[in-house]
Amino acid sequence: MEKANKLSYDEAIQRAETIIARLEQADALSMDEYKKSASEAEALLKQCRDELTPKE
Repeated sequence: MEKANKLSYDEAIQRAETIIARLEQADALSMDEYKKSASEAEALLKQCRDELTPKE
């Protein structure tokens, strides 16, 4: 798994979209794979949100 903070915004959002599409077909994943993928998507989306949030 590639670390979220090493990806550009575009790469991170694309990777998150790929993971989410796979999660929508959850019957193809084991529970461990599902949890790992969901955690990765969450980290990627947090990175993207952080880049879009103005710094105070």
